[in-house]
Amino acid sequence: MTVDFAAARTNMVESQVRTADVTDLAIQEAMRAVPREAFAPPGKSWLAYADAEIEYAPGRWMLRPRDVAKLLQALRPRAGERALAMAAPYAGAVIAAMGLAVTAQEAAATIPAGALYDLIVCEGAVAKAPAAWLAALAEGGRLGVVERDGPVGRAMLYLNAGSGVGSRPLFDSTPPVLAGFEAPRRFAL
Repeated sequence: MTVDFAAARTNMVESQVRTADVTDLAIQEAMRAVPREAFAPPGKSWLAYADAEIEYAPGRWMLRPRDVAKLLQALRPRAGERALAMAAPYAGAVIAAMGLAVTAQEAAATIPAGALYDLIVCEGAVAKAPAAWLAALAEGGRLGVVERDGPVGRAMLYLNAGSGVGSRPLFDSTPPVLAGFEAPRRFAL
């Protein structure tokens, strides 16, 4: 059976992205253009457009199309900005298609490579946004990440306002926690 990936991308945008109130036309167009199947593990390209997280490497996950689109919309990517895609190969490709200068880094290292960034996005969940990621935000820089310390996570937007970093919750999300970013174990009886 052959999959028409171009049709699948269009269907993903129409049925999973637009219906989730993602109205940013640049994000929609980039998601229609970027071949999500290229980031799926070998032999599993057919999973690329499912409404599910996809493990692309051990302990590394792509967000559901709806969640990555909503997270990117909250980040308001603008052409010409410097971006860091932290364990976010698909999101990084989408914002690169929108004209951002993207540095890709796997989250195995918690210290971001390079200088300060206007935008940082992570496709897996972390227990709490690492302080090193927040410190890598330029003034006006935004971080989009899912924080998860239980059954349901919360997509968060962090903003470096110059005088400090503030945050606000965006929506519930349930991606697996990235390996190495789990919450510390607590004692329980």
